[in-house]
Amino acid sequence: MPDIRFPYGKEFLSLHIPEERYAGTLVSHMHDYHAEKSPDELVKDAMASPIGTPRLSVMAEGKKKVVLIASDHTRPVPSKCIVPHMLAEIREGSPDADITILISTGCHRETTKEELISKFGPEIVENEKIVIHDCDDTENQVYLGKLPSGGDLIINRLAAEADLLVAEGFIEPHFFAGFSGGRKSILPGIASRKTVLYNHNGQFIASPKARTGIVDGNPIHNDMLYAARAARLAYVVNVVINSEKEAIYAVAGDVDLAHRAGREFLSSKCRVDAIPSDIVISTNGGYPLDQNIYQSVKGMTAAEAAVKEGGVIIMISKCSDGHGGEVLYKTFRDEKDLGRMMQSFIETPPDKTIIDQWQSQILARILLRASVVFVSDAPDEIVSEFQMIPAHSLDEALEKADQILLAKGIENGSILAIPDGISVMVV
Repeated sequence: MPDIRFPYGKEFLSLHIPEERYAGTLVSHMHDYHAEKSPDELVKDAMASPIGTPRLSVMAEGKKKVVLIASDHTRPVPSKCIVPHMLAEIREGSPDADITILISTGCHRETTKEELISKFGPEIVENEKIVIHDCDDTENQVYLGKLPSGGDLIINRLAAEADLLVAEGFIEPHFFAGFSGGRKSILPGIASRKTVLYNHNGQFIASPKARTGIVDGNPIHNDMLYAARAARLAYVVNVVINSEKEAIYAVAGDVDLAHRAGREFLSSKCRVDAIPSDIVISTNGGYPLDQNIYQSVKGMTAAEAAVKEGGVIIMISKCSDGHGGEVLYKTFRDEKDLGRMMQSFIETPPDKTIIDQWQSQILARILLRASVVFVSDAPDEIVSEFQMIPAHSLDEALEKADQILLAKGIENGSILAIPDGISVMVV
């Protein structure tokens, strides 16, 4: 009779699952993986032997204007063990380089100073030049041509005009780009809203190749990689992290070749076989990825891959920031017919894609497959507008899930646990 712990913000919620109902627990093998070296040593070793490029110090020689793209507050990248080593190598090769750390917010809100300090530490925040990307600041953006899909590639001017463009990041399963990290530093990281919206269009999101762990034939990935090359992203340092948000693996070098090595390692550790179940419980891995409903859709896709048709997903996400997407919220508030909503997304031309449309499309897809009981701190009325059922404890959530199944003639349905829906690729 297992008691399973699920991350919830910076804490945990526990649930006792009766033995006769317990279908299993899907966890990444990374939770059992113990690196032989510290995160700092892993990063330094990766940078000492980059894949497909010279060392960063060599690449920096003679470069005057250097831009280092760093992730924003929504990504648990352990920047404190990456960025200092990158800055040191850049200055080893070019002591007088003018370095800007460009925060890749994509279309997210601006990162606060407190969040920057939490991410980098006070020394870097006080002593380095940090600029936060604004996807709507068209005066500080540059057009770089057409993407393979036909969309306009427009990126931050600082990055486009850099003598050397590099990036840090982390690699995790991504629910429509296949994997995070690598090329995503450019698109969506420092791209214009117009470019991001085109890349996240309804037809691409509907592609069966736009799924967790898939890059071959993935139209979203193809545009992203092209964008990274067009922007001259010369070098990346990417890590794989464990449940404690610590780096356990690191790669450095070419944006594609290094990323390939990283995702091969990740796939070997986090690919798991689905166990079809009546109830699937998932999370977004806790803070910082469970700050809002918008981000929580990612963890739901892991449950989507395992829940039986017509079953129930219990999604656990603290959501201290509420819904996290105004247009996402209004889409569900104003349209209650999920089938009609889905059809409108697919029929929307790529250049008419609206903000958050992709997240709405994926959430609608999930809701068409299963009921969702949502455990959070978000107001009940907001959760209900998303056609999800609010709950404030796991016991309450399980009781509501059982009521849904009982109405369908299913008693004591099987329960599958996915303690960290972000860290696994369910196939």
